[in-house]
This record gives sequence, C-alpha cells and structure tokens, in this order.
Amino acid sequence: MRHWIRAALLAIWPMAAMAGDSGLKSLDTIDAGRDWMGVGRLDIDGTGFCTGALITPELVLTAAHCLFDKTTGERIDPARIEFLAGWRRGAASAYRFVRRAVVHPDYDYRGATSPARVRNDVALLELQRPIRNTTVLPFETGVRPGRGQDVGVVSYARDRAEAPSLQEVCSVMARQQGVLVMSCDVDFGSSGAPIFSFEGGVPRIVSVVSAKAEVDGSRVALGAALEESLELLRGELEAGRGFAQHEAPRMQRIIVGGPRNDTGAKFVKP
Repeated sequence: MRHWIRAALLAIWPMAAMAGDSGLKSLDTIDAGRDWMGVGRLDIDGTGFCTGALITPELVLTAAHCLFDKTTGERIDPARIEFLAGWRRGAASAYRFVRRAVVHPDYDYRGATSPARVRNDVALLELQRPIRNTTVLPFETGVRPGRGQDVGVVSYARDRAEAPSLQEVCSVMARQQGVLVMSCDVDFGSSGAPIFSFEGGVPRIVSVVSAKAEVDGSRVALGAALEESLELLRGELEAGRGFAQHEAPRMQRIIVGGPRNDTGAKFVKP
C-alpha cells in the first residue's frame, strides 16, 4: 500500500452501503444508544447532515469539509448549523446551534483529494451554550492507534439518517502520511463521524471520518489522526480565530425523509 489510495470524499461521490456485511448495530432505542448520546447529527444549512461528537460540554468534533458549500466552495455560516445530540426517531437529547467554527488552517477544500487534504480534514464547533445534560456526556480523545488495532465508529448515514449505528469492530489497516486507513463501514452522511478506540474499556475518539476509498476491491474509511490537529484547533479558538455567526439562527429544523420544507430536504454535499 505504498501508493496513495484513490479516494472519494463521502459527501461528493456516495457509494451504496453494505450494512449486512459490516456488523452494524442500530442504536435506535434509548437503551441501545445510552452510551453514545454524545454523538449527534449535524444538520447543515437546512439541506442535509454530517455526524459530529461532543468532546467538551461546548465543543463538537467533526470533519472540516462538512463546513463548506459544494457549489460555491465558501464556508457555511455557523448560524446555519445545528447539533442534534443523540438524535433518533425525530427527537434529540439536546439541541444546540453553533456559535463559532474553526477548521485546520492547512485544510484546502478546493484542493484535490490527497493525503494532506484528508490529514487536515478536522474541525471544531463551539456551541451557543454548553450541553450540561447527565445523559449527554462528552467523549475523551486518545492517541493515534497502531496498525492492526481494533477501532469502532458511530455514525449517521444515508440509509440510517434517523438513528445512528455502531460498528464496534473494524481495524486500522495502515497509517499513510498521517492518514489512518480503516476497515470501517461508512457512507454518505458519515463525514465527521468519530472513530473510537476501546483500550481499557473506555471509548476514546482517535480519528474522524473524512473519506471512503477502495483497496484491492474492499471498501475502507480514511481519517485523520487527532493529537496535533486538536491542539492546533484549540489554540485557534483561544486566539479568537475561526468564523462566527453574525445573526440569530433562522434555520428550520428538518426531518430527512419527512415533509419537504421551502428548500427541500436533500443530503448535504459540501
């Protein structure tokens, strides 16, 4: 695997999911999803969604490419982004609009798919108000996993927009130029989904889903390691950088697959 994997960003070229072969477990009940309420759906600009995860009461981790408009290439106003913590079957455990967003300063949305683009495809969202709900707890973050290490992913996707799914056992196949190549099942809408390690019995976020690709005919997920990126993004927030909303939120909450609103319910294509 010395050559760079030919990858398609999830939100640009969706491919059919093969959930029956992946060991996906639906978290569509409160009991099933109790430990994963900190993972939520990011409804973006009233047109679709990505996946994000709470890492402090007021910070959500996701992929940078979720925050860009596919048509114009411009950043999406944070006022148009809402985090729905633990969203399932039309309700969330907490609803928060985003106050400010920072993306990795080296991330280039308009650039070609490359190791650098995937490696830097990380963003932090600062919520309007912290989530202080005993059922919605932030996740710890961990160090980059090694090759062969078991990981898992919790994500929403095109065919599971109304409840997240857990794939508890996939593995790190390789580490290439700062990019993790993993055997996890991801699909349209899984962008930004947290990749967890389970060492010591504690789920810790070690990557976020950036892209899907194919290796020797098998589907894989690509994600960035987090240690350096998170430190950098926290520094950007502390320095007051990022892009902030300037108007009160006006977004209509949508239910994908439900009645259409004025803009129509479609999936996000950053």
